[in-house]
Amino acid sequence: MLSIIQAAGWPIWPLLACSVLALALIFERFVALQTKRVAPPRLLDEAISVSSRGLPAPDVASQLAQSSALGEVLATGLRTLAAHPASSEAELRAAIEGAGRTVALRLEKYLNALATIASAAPLLGLFGTVVGMIEIFGSQGGANAVAGGAGNPAQLAHGISVALYNTAFGLIIAIPALIFWRYFRSRVDVYLLTLELAAEQFVRHLARLPR
Repeated sequence: MLSIIQAAGWPIWPLLACSVLALALIFERFVALQTKRVAPPRLLDEAISVSSRGLPAPDVASQLAQSSALGEVLATGLRTLAAHPASSEAELRAAIEGAGRTVALRLEKYLNALATIASAAPLLGLFGTVVGMIEIFGSQGGANAVAGGAGNPAQLAHGISVALYNTAFGLIIAIPALIFWRYFRSRVDVYLLTLELAAEQFVRHLARLPR
């Protein structure tokens, strides 16, 4: 592997940087987008149960906000109602939607960077191949001018194969990055729908609480 990297020349170094960055982003998103960190299945029912007889203590809302992204959204509703007991359902919904937008931005973090790597890696690979081809034909032209004859076809074929390492490496990076980007994008979409439905149900619950 090291010999291939050395043979491919300097254009492969940006591709190596992209591969390391893509691996780091994929690992980070796998950790950040775990279900327990975003939308635990029973959290909504627990929040409704805790607040069924009235607003819970402030520390309960703080624990709820620290538990997950969904907990942060639900805790916003509790805090809004505690700070403004006369809040209407529309005002509660607006406050929770504001928190939801913040959470959505955090869930989508780094996805654009991963998509950029998936798009740019093949182009970087092609650039490396073009640079390699220019160097190969340039050296062949110089050798022909000195020798006064045709270049070595075997040497030329080997040079072209080495230049193509960059394109192959770019595709090796781009294909997994694209697959994981689509996977994370679908997970985020599902989470956002889950958060939206849970928030709407919680708003209706809070609107029915005694003031």
